[in-house]
Amino acid sequence: MKKNLRSEAMTRTIVKADLHVHSKYSKRPTEWILQKIGCPESFTEPTHLYNVAKQRGMSLVTITDHNIIDGCLEIAHLPGTFISEEVTTYFPDDGCKVHVLVYNITEAAHEDIQKIRENIFDLVNYLNEQHIVHVIAHPLYAVNERLTIEHFEKLLLLFKNFELNGARDEQQNACLKRILSQLQPRDITQLTEKHRIVPQFPVPWLKNLTAGSDDHSSINIGRSYTYYEGSDWIEDFLLGIEANRAQGFTRTASPHTLAHDIYSIAYQFYKKKLGFERHVNKDMLLRFLDQFLQGNPEEEKGLFARIYLLWHQTNHPGTNDGAQPQTIEGALRYEAQKLLLDDPQLVNAFKRSKDDAYHVEKTWFYFVNQVSDKVSSQFANYFLDHLTSANIFNIFQSIGSAGALYTLLSPYFLAFSLFTRQRQFSKKVQERFTKHSSSDSGNNGRAKIAHFTDTFYEVNGVAITLQQQVELAMKSNKDLTVITCDAEHNLAMPGVKNFKPIGVYDLPEYPGQKLFYPSLLEMLNYCYEENFTHIHSATPGPIGLAALMVKHILKLPFSGTYHTALPQYAQYLTGDAAIEELMWKYMLWYYEQMDFIYVPSRSTGDELAEKGISPHKIKLLPRGVDTNRFNPSKRNGYFERYPAVKTGLKLLYVGRVSKEKNLQILANAFKMLAQLMDNVTLVIVGDGPYLAEMQETMSGTPCVFTGYLEGDELAAVYASCDLFVFPSTTDTFGNVVLEAQASGIPVIVTDEGGPRENIIPGETGLVVESDHKLSLLEAIHGLLSDPQRLRLMGNAARQYMESRSFEGVFDTVWEMYQSQ
Repeated sequence: MKKNLRSEAMTRTIVKADLHVHSKYSKRPTEWILQKIGCPESFTEPTHLYNVAKQRGMSLVTITDHNIIDGCLEIAHLPGTFISEEVTTYFPDDGCKVHVLVYNITEAAHEDIQKIRENIFDLVNYLNEQHIVHVIAHPLYAVNERLTIEHFEKLLLLFKNFELNGARDEQQNACLKRILSQLQPRDITQLTEKHRIVPQFPVPWLKNLTAGSDDHSSINIGRSYTYYEGSDWIEDFLLGIEANRAQGFTRTASPHTLAHDIYSIAYQFYKKKLGFERHVNKDMLLRFLDQFLQGNPEEEKGLFARIYLLWHQTNHPGTNDGAQPQTIEGALRYEAQKLLLDDPQLVNAFKRSKDDAYHVEKTWFYFVNQVSDKVSSQFANYFLDHLTSANIFNIFQSIGSAGALYTLLSPYFLAFSLFTRQRQFSKKVQERFTKHSSSDSGNNGRAKIAHFTDTFYEVNGVAITLQQQVELAMKSNKDLTVITCDAEHNLAMPGVKNFKPIGVYDLPEYPGQKLFYPSLLEMLNYCYEENFTHIHSATPGPIGLAALMVKHILKLPFSGTYHTALPQYAQYLTGDAAIEELMWKYMLWYYEQMDFIYVPSRSTGDELAEKGISPHKIKLLPRGVDTNRFNPSKRNGYFERYPAVKTGLKLLYVGRVSKEKNLQILANAFKMLAQLMDNVTLVIVGDGPYLAEMQETMSGTPCVFTGYLEGDELAAVYASCDLFVFPSTTDTFGNVVLEAQASGIPVIVTDEGGPRENIIPGETGLVVESDHKLSLLEAIHGLLSDPQRLRLMGNAARQYMESRSFEGVFDTVWEMYQSQ
């Protein structure tokens, strides 16, 4: 029965109470992860909850379990307690679920509440009639994904007291405070007329705020609370809330907070279910888990010393036979144990207080991230090894391991997804009720694009274009961040976020090319904190897969550019049609998940459509060129430094020196040309796996290899040559074709791939039959033998490129990206 509150000592002081906290009597979890494993929502013993709350400075203690008061009754004999619960109720017309906190009730009132709680209007009428202090819990959180702005409007008419929830996003609580502080009488009048709900309390536009931790794991008890200055009599405290004399304090919550709680609850569940309490002090990993997931404020003295001794008495990972575990479970345990001893950050973490919630959450994130990175890198290597050897059955085994890793990380995926939805909904409600612009959400209402790529520092047209885009975005005050992963470039660059790879894979069929594995959790955390509005992927590789994951978890618009004909490359390099077909299946799966796919040429778009990509998703991406850098005025005496270069005509190739560029066709055609013309030099600019072989092939011919060039030196080479030739059939665009024309020289391309769409045939260059050295020879010889035509084509090429300046095209591209 209800406690005689007058028996409490009445002294004027700062009175604190965590007004939203759960015990083991909250049985039904909201999170699907806990539902899936059959785990209750909380394992906290009521007495333990009481003790922790008191240790953390709470003057009064209550428990708000879901629709049950048994936890409160267990501690009702203790001083400073009162009976409360969190009531689940619904809007009757559409089943939208909301939670209402009710305080200082009797057992009889609890029984009445349970009878009428299905209808929110009946519940509120009862609470008002009985003068029971009640608060709408986390009012901007959609409990069953049905909450709308209209529901929130009704809550404003039904409730006087609103909760700042300690488990919710900081922006959500800030939005709520901003909305409530700006309510005016006219707002309530308009809402009353709209919804036909008359508030049952005076001055309904003035709201009161409370706060509670909404703790389920015992870790965050008392970290958010309501306080006021007055007597420590319970009814005075509640009257202080009703009179707007109380205030709410919430600690900053984040996805790390929620994920840590889920791990903690799951750990406590399995610890009880499997009964391994007796093993905790005998196992290093269990000891660590117990300290960072149990939430018990134990004495830490000598902990690390005991763990170190125990570790060396058993099986240190470095002292066995050296064999790596072959199962995902074994690999996780192996890496976790190794990390606990070898990582200084975790060693130091043992020495810090486990009562520091921020430290515990960050340490746990670091631990999970490090272990998952180690294991995912190993299994990615395993997958790619068997993919390149076409060992399909072992590929399936790797996919299963990836699924196990996904399950391990799912609390973080869920937490980031949930917090993102809360942000997005809070922003919409704020825009409806306040005069503040969306600048309060962190991005000024503008598009903020994360552009994922695996080729930012490399020597190719895609990388150069991205570098130019970053530069122009900064000049024009556009929010563009290139996200990449590269082991060799650690210098910070404005507009670029380079993650240190967790693993590297050397492609055996493509010397010099590497795949870098990014840290999934680190990328996800970065994108959440930066509050991006759009995700754009320029690669289907490991970094592109990270972009896809971020898109799904953060529920952001997702687009991409199709830069490279990877299936054709795979077939060309391996000679295996099955590998090409497998690559096509993967590419179609990846790109079909995008809202839009930007292609560099119509031929590329047609090819994707023919393969099965939805045509409405495919858009032609305009590409520009830096017409200031690449300019006929850059022509100079550059080749005077090469004695072998003849004073006559110069035929130029710029790009990767590799066989898939069809350079062997060019080499054979030029050998024949050298027998017809004695005043022509072939200039090869670039580097690659075919370089040494091509140098040997061209030995004894007037051919010069300059190596990789960039900047003004590259521009001078373009302008100082007479004709550009690009024999590739696998390029989807060919940025060098634009650079050559901007430099005032005509170009020759093949009739396959995207480069042919970047010239005006017969005016700025020629299109020849692919893989045909005689066709290529005829075109080269014809142009070089006609100086007047060569000059007219060069002038037309420059004029054509002046309409495609990079600055003008960038604005168009930006509008396309943000219009998703």
